[in-house]
Amino acid sequence: MRQSSSLFTPVLIAGCFILMTGFAIRASFGVFQIPIAEEFGWLRSEFSLAIAIQNLAWGVGQPIFGAFAEKFGERRAIILGAVLYSVGLIMSSYAVTPESHQLLEILVGFGIAGTGFGVILAIVGRAAAEENRSMALGIATAAGSAGQIIGPPAAVFLLEYMNWSSVFLVFAGVILLVLFALPFLRAEQPMATRAELHESMGAVLKKAFYDPSYCMIFLGFFSCGFQLAFVTAHFPAYITEVCAAIAPDSMMRSLGISSTSALGAFAIAIIGAANVIGTVVAGALGKHFAKKYLLVWIYVGRTVASAAFIIYPMTPTSVVLFSIVMGSLWLATVPLTSGLVAHIYGLRYMGTLYGIVFFSHQLGSFMGVWLGGTLYDQFGSYDAVWWVGVGVGAFSAIIHLPVKEKPIHERALAPA
Repeated sequence: MRQSSSLFTPVLIAGCFILMTGFAIRASFGVFQIPIAEEFGWLRSEFSLAIAIQNLAWGVGQPIFGAFAEKFGERRAIILGAVLYSVGLIMSSYAVTPESHQLLEILVGFGIAGTGFGVILAIVGRAAAEENRSMALGIATAAGSAGQIIGPPAAVFLLEYMNWSSVFLVFAGVILLVLFALPFLRAEQPMATRAELHESMGAVLKKAFYDPSYCMIFLGFFSCGFQLAFVTAHFPAYITEVCAAIAPDSMMRSLGISSTSALGAFAIAIIGAANVIGTVVAGALGKHFAKKYLLVWIYVGRTVASAAFIIYPMTPTSVVLFSIVMGSLWLATVPLTSGLVAHIYGLRYMGTLYGIVFFSHQLGSFMGVWLGGTLYDQFGSYDAVWWVGVGVGAFSAIIHLPVKEKPIHERALAPA
């Protein structure tokens, strides 16, 4: 794609729409935890495993869709992703056993991969001028958070008028709307240096795999997925149960919230709203400061916020405050991590390289969702999983410190 000197291009706007739509649906899955478990009498871990498998399939599919997009075109990858997403939701709406849900979430996960960050951020990054790239990636990431504001409350609203399976069918139709954005994703040749254009994908992957910095970025992204997926899948149910004995306080009444289940959905929406600001700010800061140090501070902030939330008694007020703080740090890692990959290893195969890093994120997502349900069934509490999240967050903060942010081709030219 030709790089545009302006920030808000048709490519960026279309990419934002696709991310917002896909993430609106994905972020709503935690709302279905209790309705589905109550209808079929399932353990919490059974539907949790379905969401965990969805996240793992998303991670496996991300580098595959990244490579597919770079070989056959981004628009074909998005079409395939949207169709898989829709088919997975339709078939899930008729599933009546945990095993069926768990198997069908593979389709949904691959659908998210085809319409998610790996494909869209690569398109946006290639289309943006270098001076706008970090900010454009931040805005595109924020669009996913905008979807998070819409999705869970929309699911709660629809559940008042129809059962969960009908809501799945509605969402299956909604995801196909992203196809209307495809004409604005012009399929032109990506901008890259002459050296990048002459390097094969295998050669670039080999350089990255042998680079300790790439391995550290890969490992560091694990905790991001762990924390985000755990909160998305289990936070609404956690709030509903722990705050169940608490009468609506003045904050809840002022916000028009009359139940703890509504508070859970509202908390996810708050996280999404705060993240719109957080990701844009992270993208802007990434233009002026070392991305690895920004990532360190984000992970430190998440670690402290999670530890404080679990130490002090939960109240509706603490839920709102935690949601604001966590939301501001929520996906702020994405424009910085994707920008770091592009900066160090170039734009030519950014989709594939970031897709592989994102697989680590989704391994963390799988563990966060699955471990949340498993330990809840075993201990009747989410406390142990919260502390695991605190630990992996601290690990990610530490492991980003030794990352060499200098482009790898410049490192090769530098004198020993």
